[in-house]
Amino acid sequence: MRIRDSIHTDRLPLSYYAASNNYPEAFPRLEGNVESEVCVIGGGFTGVSTALHLAEKGVDVVLVEQNQIGWGASGRNGGQVLGGFGPELSDYEEYEKVYGVDAALKVWQLGVDCVDIVRDWIVRYGIDCDFAWGYFDAAMNEREFIELKAAKEALEKRGYPHDLKLVSSREINEVIGSDRFIGGLVNEGWGHCHPLNLVRGEAKAAEKLGARIYEDARVSDIKYEADSITVDLTWCRVSAKKVVLAGNAYLGNLVPELERQVLPVGSYIIATEPLPADVIARILPGNHAACDQRWALDYFRLSADGRLLFGGMANYNGTHPKKIKDALYPKMIKVFPELEGVRIDFEWGGNLGVGLNRIPQIGRLDDVTYYAQAYAGHGVAQTHMAGRIIADAIRGEDEMLSIMETVKHRAFPGGRLFRTPLLAAGMAFEQFKETIRNIVS
Repeated sequence: MRIRDSIHTDRLPLSYYAASNNYPEAFPRLEGNVESEVCVIGGGFTGVSTALHLAEKGVDVVLVEQNQIGWGASGRNGGQVLGGFGPELSDYEEYEKVYGVDAALKVWQLGVDCVDIVRDWIVRYGIDCDFAWGYFDAAMNEREFIELKAAKEALEKRGYPHDLKLVSSREINEVIGSDRFIGGLVNEGWGHCHPLNLVRGEAKAAEKLGARIYEDARVSDIKYEADSITVDLTWCRVSAKKVVLAGNAYLGNLVPELERQVLPVGSYIIATEPLPADVIARILPGNHAACDQRWALDYFRLSADGRLLFGGMANYNGTHPKKIKDALYPKMIKVFPELEGVRIDFEWGGNLGVGLNRIPQIGRLDDVTYYAQAYAGHGVAQTHMAGRIIADAIRGEDEMLSIMETVKHRAFPGGRLFRTPLLAAGMAFEQFKETIRNIVS
């Protein structure tokens, strides 16, 4: 893993990921008017996944990204590649409530298969993104441990195809070297990766298959005519038959109807200096990505060059910490006290998209306009499935998209002015309830 001498060369936000970008070559800037069958707006995982799925089927597609591929949450997140499609995979009854009894199994299977898309593309296209199998749900108390035990039993009953292991307090040091946890659940069907290298590697793969991908291409308007759609940029335009809206938390005011249904929520990460081998062997000996069970959770994993990447602080109130390191470092030390004094080399943050019901929003505004957004922090794998669902629908196979459209998504209450403080108050209440439950248990 090489840290670049200049991490601003590719104009991506400052982060460990930008500093270790394996695909720094810029995509071209659109300099003239072009035509395509499909225009995808947004160069994160949703947009790139849709473009790659379409390109694999020979569909003529243009993707426009207002900044750089992976500039938003897709290139800044924790890198955890997790299954599920809205509800937790272990909660099959919730799938029946959300999607209906007849469709529940099909959507549940999407939550299993979405990780397989990531794995298959990494292998097929030789994407260098440090992918590693292994994820650990960490329990801080007996109640959480019992819930994880029930989750394991539910997954196995449903036929989950990957290895699961319940880790007791006697075995915890085989997975994580921290007294903060009493046990947990290992899932070998989930994993972690360098997300910026994944999304840019996939974009390069789509480009090789014929997709035209443009950076620095900010969309100012979308105009619908009798037989085509015009996607206006500042200096040129894309004419297409169909359009895919894949901006998620960064869509802005381009489509107010969608913008009202997704709230940008801040999340933040720090990366340590490379750690000695003996320290790595104690804190995360199995190289699992890990996450605790709290509402405002901590998540962490090792990078390929031996750094601890530690994240969390989901922020619903619209403000950002003045110094991310100062906010996250004490949390990291609570989990791993032996890291006291370790240097922090990188700190960064960004917005992810959350819907009111925390279910991915995938659908059509009309017969030619498709969208996907609001993955609530689980988007690395879910976006790959969302892209497949949209690409299939564009090609006339819309069974799964029609199922997604049965879920009714509401706008956040309070309008643009009041929705953030209202949601922040709601999240504070959820955290209060969690605290009371932990005290009681």
